[in-house]
Amino acid sequence: MNIQIFGKSKCFDTKKAERYFKERRIEFQSVDLPRFGMSRGELTSVISAVGLDALVDEKAPGAELVKYLATSEAKIEKLLEEPSLIKTPVVRNGRQATVGYRPDVWKTWE
Repeated sequence: MNIQIFGKSKCFDTKKAERYFKERRIEFQSVDLPRFGMSRGELTSVISAVGLDALVDEKAPGAELVKYLATSEAKIEKLLEEPSLIKTPVVRNGRQATVGYRPDVWKTWE
């Protein structure tokens, strides 16, 4: 397993996700999303797994704007520019990915 957790340092669900994997002694790489963002390849991989709309954090300031962008490419560009608009945690395991706290899905990865 090659787990990556993209999250925000003050996000409660990100901390819960990290704790989930620590308790099971599963190694993971933690990425501070607002600081480092995601590469285009990582973002595209997550979108293919969960869909573009699932990635947008409706509670984030500026999230309403993303809904009204005309094309998917414009939405992706906006998420790359402003990673704080991405809902956290984003947990990747190769081509599989989840958004939010999803231990029910992670169990199937073990």
